[in-house]
Amino acid sequence: MAEVVQAGLWGLLAGSALLVGAALGFGLRVPQKVIATVMAFGAGVLLSAVSFELVGEAYDQAGLAPAAIGSLAGAVAYTAGNVWLARRGARHRKRSGQEPTQAQPSESEQGGSGTALALGALLDGVPESAVIGVSLLDGGAVSLVTVAAVFISNVPEGLSSSAGMRNAGRSKGYVFGVWGAIAAASTLSAVLGYTVIGAFSPAVIAAVTAVAAGAILAMIADTMIPEAFQDAHLAIGLITVSGFLVSFALSHA
Repeated sequence: MAEVVQAGLWGLLAGSALLVGAALGFGLRVPQKVIATVMAFGAGVLLSAVSFELVGEAYDQAGLAPAAIGSLAGAVAYTAGNVWLARRGARHRKRSGQEPTQAQPSESEQGGSGTALALGALLDGVPESAVIGVSLLDGGAVSLVTVAAVFISNVPEGLSSSAGMRNAGRSKGYVFGVWGAIAAASTLSAVLGYTVIGAFSPAVIAAVTAVAAGAILAMIADTMIPEAFQDAHLAIGLITVSGFLVSFALSHA
């Protein structure tokens, strides 16, 4: 199978977890502590993948400067985009809406918030999927740890956010349309990560990998950890470390 097709399929697999989470979040009343627990575990998995699969790989390829500069650039870009979207109604896009002060706004409460939520989901998902495609450049084999980390983290993201969308009065068509589009975008991002970025030098590839890593780290700190802490604060450290160790074990298996 052509590697570009593999990149797309792996990206689709990781992105499909959003639809799995959306189905659970929209159709079931999942206890908030369960959502928080899975979110904390997913954060730990992503933290390990970012550390050993992304930043570590960028450092090995091109040294400290590209890895550090790329990571900072990714964090700055994500934060800037997140601030812009937060002012338009997407601040609590990963929240389930159980707390009134942290509920997603309905379209009648803030016009354009639905579009902002969709763009926010795209902002969160694209860097993760792009690095899946990039990982295929290293020997022609995808990083299963990266795919697993993205998949595991996407389930609670889709679950919590979809529950919040439902509570904000958004329709089933809107919810699954958003996550279906993000799954498709994940596929495209993985393909572009492989085809476009693969044409550049190792230093550029390393820098782009680090940019994605910085964006993912900023996303974890800004959205996943706060959501998990809301309802699992007494156990969040243990749960996050457990996720970190599972991912660490997979990357060294």
